[in-house]
Amino acid sequence: MRVTISEIKEMKQKKEKIPMLTAYDYITAKMVDEADVPLILVGDSLGMVMLGYESTIPVTIDEMLHHTKAVVRGAKKALVVGDMPFMTYHASVSDALYNAAKFIQEGGAQAVKLEGGEIVAEAVKRLTACGIPVMGHIGLTPQSIYQLGGFKVQGKVPERAQRLLKDACILEEAGAFAVVLECTPAPLSKLITQRISIPTIGIGAGPDCDGQVQVISDILGLYTDFVPKHAKRYARLADEMKAAIVDYAAEVKSASFPTMKQSYTMDESIIEELAQST
Repeated sequence: MRVTISEIKEMKQKKEKIPMLTAYDYITAKMVDEADVPLILVGDSLGMVMLGYESTIPVTIDEMLHHTKAVVRGAKKALVVGDMPFMTYHASVSDALYNAAKFIQEGGAQAVKLEGGEIVAEAVKRLTACGIPVMGHIGLTPQSIYQLGGFKVQGKVPERAQRLLKDACILEEAGAFAVVLECTPAPLSKLITQRISIPTIGIGAGPDCDGQVQVISDILGLYTDFVPKHAKRYARLADEMKAAIVDYAAEVKSASFPTMKQSYTMDESIIEELAQST
C-alpha cells in the first residue's frame, strides 16, 4: 500500500519529521522508495537538472507527465506528487482541473503541487473537491522568478512575512494537505508551522518545518552548475561518474576492455567449419 495524505498529516500530529526528495526517473525513484522516503516529488526542477533549461519555466506538461510515469513505475510505496508546470493552472480553474487530472489519470501520481497562495486558492478548492490531493508551495516560487527578481529569500520584510503567513492559512482552508516553504527565514517558517495544522515541508526554510525536501541531484552531488545554500551534499557522484567514464574510455583505447571475461564463447568447431567454407 502507498503512503496516503492522511498518513502524512498524522506524521505532523505525532511530531514525526517528514523526509521528501525529488526523483525524475525509474531507477532513482526505486532507490528513494527503497530508502523508505514517504514523499517523492516529480519536480519541475527536472527542467534544469535533467533537461538543461535555465529555469523551470520552459518545462511542458508533456515533459512532466513523461517523467512522472517513470517515477510511479519505480516507486511502489511513496506518495508521488506531480509538479504542475508554468501556466497549467493559472488561466482558469477549469484549466487547473483538466491538467491536474492528467497527472493523476495519465501520469499515475497521487497528488499535485501548485505554486502560490491566495491566487491559486480557488483552484486548490476545486481540485480537492474533485478528489485530487494538492500540496501548496509558497515563499520562493521558481515559476515566478521574473516577477520576484531572481532566486531570492522571501518573507524578510513585514508585509511579505504577513502575506506568506496568510497564504499558508488560505491554502490550509482551501484543502491542501501540506505546503512547501521555500527559501523563507527560519523564524517565519517556525511560526507558519505552528499556526497551521497541515504539514510544512521546508527547503531552505530552517529546521522547524514538519518535513524537508531537497533536489536529489543536489544532495548526491550530481548537479554541479549551481549548489544552493540550503543543500547539503551527502555524496559526490559527479566526480565518481566522471572518473569511471575516463577509466572506461582509456581501457577501450588501450584494448584492455573488453576481455574474454566480458565476452561470449561458442563451439570452436563451428568457427573452423565457417573458416574452411570461405
